[in-house]
Amino acid sequence: MHATRKLWTWLAIICALSFAVLGWVGSEIYLAKPPIPQQVISADGEVLFDAGQVDRGQQAWLAAGGQQLGTVWGHGSYVAPDWSADWLHREALALRDIRAQQQYRARFEDLDHASQAALNASLQDEMRRNTYDGARGVIVLSAERAAAVRAVAAHYIGLFGDDASLEQLRVQYAMNAGSIPDQADLKALPAFVFWSAWAAATDRPGASMLSYTSNWPHEPLVGNRPTTGAGIWSIASVILMIAAIAAMVMNHARDKEEDDPAPPPADPLFKLRATPSMQATKKYFFVVIALILAQVGMGAITAHYAVEGHSFFGYPLADILPFVVSRTIHTQFAVLWIATAWLATGLYIAPAISGHEPRFQKLGVNFLFYALLFIVAGSTAMGWLGSLQHKGSAFAFWLGNQGLEFTSMGRLWQILLFVGLLLWVALLGRALWPALKKPSESRGLIAMVFLSALCIGGFYATSLTWGRHTHYAMIEYWRWWLVHLWVEGFFEVFATAVIALLFTRLGLIRAASANRAIVAETIVFLFGGILGTLHHLYFTGTPTFVIAIGAMFSALEVVPLSMIGIEAWRSYQRLRAAPWVSTYRWSILCFIAVGFWNTVGAGLLGFSINTPIALYYMQGLNMTPAHGHAALFGVYGMLGIGLLLFCLRGLSERAAWSDALLRPMFWLLNIGLAMMVFISLVPAGIYQAWASVEHGMWFARSPEIVHSRLMETLVWLRVPGDVVFAIGTLFLALFAWRLLVARKGRTAAVADRA
Repeated sequence: MHATRKLWTWLAIICALSFAVLGWVGSEIYLAKPPIPQQVISADGEVLFDAGQVDRGQQAWLAAGGQQLGTVWGHGSYVAPDWSADWLHREALALRDIRAQQQYRARFEDLDHASQAALNASLQDEMRRNTYDGARGVIVLSAERAAAVRAVAAHYIGLFGDDASLEQLRVQYAMNAGSIPDQADLKALPAFVFWSAWAAATDRPGASMLSYTSNWPHEPLVGNRPTTGAGIWSIASVILMIAAIAAMVMNHARDKEEDDPAPPPADPLFKLRATPSMQATKKYFFVVIALILAQVGMGAITAHYAVEGHSFFGYPLADILPFVVSRTIHTQFAVLWIATAWLATGLYIAPAISGHEPRFQKLGVNFLFYALLFIVAGSTAMGWLGSLQHKGSAFAFWLGNQGLEFTSMGRLWQILLFVGLLLWVALLGRALWPALKKPSESRGLIAMVFLSALCIGGFYATSLTWGRHTHYAMIEYWRWWLVHLWVEGFFEVFATAVIALLFTRLGLIRAASANRAIVAETIVFLFGGILGTLHHLYFTGTPTFVIAIGAMFSALEVVPLSMIGIEAWRSYQRLRAAPWVSTYRWSILCFIAVGFWNTVGAGLLGFSINTPIALYYMQGLNMTPAHGHAALFGVYGMLGIGLLLFCLRGLSERAAWSDALLRPMFWLLNIGLAMMVFISLVPAGIYQAWASVEHGMWFARSPEIVHSRLMETLVWLRVPGDVVFAIGTLFLALFAWRLLVARKGRTAAVADRA
């Protein structure tokens, strides 16, 4: 008991210190963020971009789809370009051509090597020179650079407008004509994209060869190459990771683990009678399966747009379901169904653990269900409507699609979801309260479940921290608080504690051992995970020390995964501990699959892009979705399905349960995911990484690469994996339908007898 208390103390200290540092980093990002000019003018006084246009352009881009339509500073979707890299390259080429004509009366390509070298040197010097006047809030450009900016701005106005000559390019980018119909917004868009590219190439005040984005993206024309720090901290992070893994393995070898207890002769939960509120959670799980089907369908459509752009096997689907909408639903539903599965699990197990059904608990569970259903349906419909009808930036921010990956729903829906999560915490807490008050060996586990639930509810408040006019660097800072800490952090702690609690209730592990193990694992996980958030922010207009902190702590996130194999083996052994354990076979196998995908998706693929030097070249390329698919579905998705199956086991008629449907479901999902990742996404990511290293980020994201024969072949090679995976989800749906029909049949039989 004393040792466990010490662990809790260490956990509190680590969390307090880590969040203090993370908050301090946020304040430093705010102070060091790239300045937004009041005006961008030429040397002869011509105003290129006026006051407020950068902000308005940012809003216009987000309302048009934002991170679902290309990327800025590497974060977003991958069919359209990274707009900051694209603008930077186009502006550099335009300026170089202007200088070549001005100085040599010839095209750059026709000049000798010495003249080309001289022009390249002067180009780099001009593009990197910081001409921002802080006193006046003005960026001053040479007349020649101003001409280059005007040329690129005209291209962007035509692209996001309806210039017919750019229609083929729009098809390649999977974007519809007239993405920004409002003329004032359309004219402001180039101001924002110019500013994002200016920050990417312009040296910070007092620095040389160090831009506001730490020289991201890679662009040889302007001298954007990895900083020394990116290389040094990458090496240091790998060394730290190896040392930490060695220390963990040595510690595990030194400490003798207790053997699991002898399993009970019969299933301890066999006679568990579901309370009314527990029964009320059943509909949550059916909705989860419906969301999975919708998410997979949208994923197939989104992936296909990478080939046809506007069509789905020849049908002009983009007229009613553009890429921006399909990808938004695909990414948003992924988070929503996983979260819903875990929320419902909490509501199911709380009365089972405490043996207490609070008054009006069923009413609260039902109210929360319909509230969440309203939020999901409302946010999806409004986002779709806003994108199709171009309702504008105010509508997009408050009701529609905010244009931010994984957190795209409008602010009203975010507020409602936050309130819903607080209600969930209250429902969970009031059901767990008797168990929390009563001294027991498992009270520490129950406390961890509740505390992590409290963090899940509370930390969603970070989705409310940015506004319509917030600086883009700060939006990214807060967005990753939500995505990394909320989804990848506290939800994982919650799920891990729930699984340990379930195994304890089944008598397969000792409560005291589980208490210590969960607190210790949470310490290790959050020690790296909280400050590891910063690896997402290396190149988003942050101070250079973010690279150091993010690299070192994100390396520590991999350390707990080194023991996943041992835990997976022990879970498999528990599956064979007693004949009745096979009742939970597919739940336990899902948890074992989580261990596999944690190692492969989060560990191998995650760390392959997490070091600063790797991410410098691969941020915004297909290695990111390779990691994302393997980690999000492989880890959190399989965890959600495992919990779903466990809860449905206690809520369903035993005769209606069908292992014959779950067996193909399990294997098809995992095999399909592996095919999708390793046959298509990883090879595509490696090919793009080569292009990025060799030529620059602009080239890796250009139609020449994205729509090359090799890349389109790799997209088509994704189809077999997608089909296998989709069939797996259909088996899950059939399984759910069987349970639903059996339930209706039982209800009808009871009514007939009455």
